[in-house]
Amino acid sequence: MTELERAVEEICEEMRQRPDRGEVATYIPELARVDPQAFGLVVIDADGTVAAGGDSDVAFSIQSISKVFTLTLALGMVGDRLWRRVGREPSGSPFNSIVQLERERGIPRNPFINAGAIAVTDVILSGHQPREALGEILRFMQFVADDSSIAIDERVAASEQRTGFRNSALANYMKSFGVIENPVDFTLGVYFHHCAIAMTCRQLAKAGRFLAHSGRNPATGHFVVQPERARRINAVMLTCGHYDGSGEFAYRVGLPGKSGVGGGILAIAPGKASIAVWSPGLDEAGNSHLGRIALEALTKRMGWSIFGV
Repeated sequence: MTELERAVEEICEEMRQRPDRGEVATYIPELARVDPQAFGLVVIDADGTVAAGGDSDVAFSIQSISKVFTLTLALGMVGDRLWRRVGREPSGSPFNSIVQLERERGIPRNPFINAGAIAVTDVILSGHQPREALGEILRFMQFVADDSSIAIDERVAASEQRTGFRNSALANYMKSFGVIENPVDFTLGVYFHHCAIAMTCRQLAKAGRFLAHSGRNPATGHFVVQPERARRINAVMLTCGHYDGSGEFAYRVGLPGKSGVGGGILAIAPGKASIAVWSPGLDEAGNSHLGRIALEALTKRMGWSIFGV
């Protein structure tokens, strides 16, 4: 057993025994049904070695983790022109806050808060029908994960559409400033559905490999994005990937990462590994409670923090 495999096995056992598991998201009814005892962890290193433990092959709703991949797609479509419609700064506010939009004339603070991700989705939608845009996002996820079985959980998408009043408010408010160009219902429909993509930790860790290796998928040798773009996506993940808990995550884990309210986190150890962890219980900032603790333990054991051992 390698050092990495031993670390993953021990961390999974530690997390299985912990009583403090956070609170499962309830504002999306389908997410409230998820077993709070679930925990999965997968690490894929530079050589392609997979270390997996716990519920690593159970599919879960990736929610806001999809925003990493929609950001990648949108940058591929319009390049740096994207930053005219969305910023790159940490928000310091809850992920669904409308307050900053009013102060900043409809420009979302970054692409990972809900407003920013809706604006990014609108960029991908432009020139397409909603079904085409959604298909493009799903195919991209399947491509980077090398797994055509990845699909949208339609029950979660429907649940989000029924209860997404705050997101509707954000989108309509941005529409009033011209930040949203397409019909609001079309943009929101695509947004709700890409957040409802279901993946396992194994699939998610594979999907993130290009960000760990300067834009290149080491399994194929092909570049998904250029090294500079991969570096910049990682930078936004580090500063904005955990909403108003991003500073705490950087302080404790020391890796670029993106969380979702389904309890997943995709974390990137540049040059070393792509990591996916899932534990449905959330902390007060809406990030996986045990997921963050597990990643902190992993980076300490492996010396993977980007800030030094």
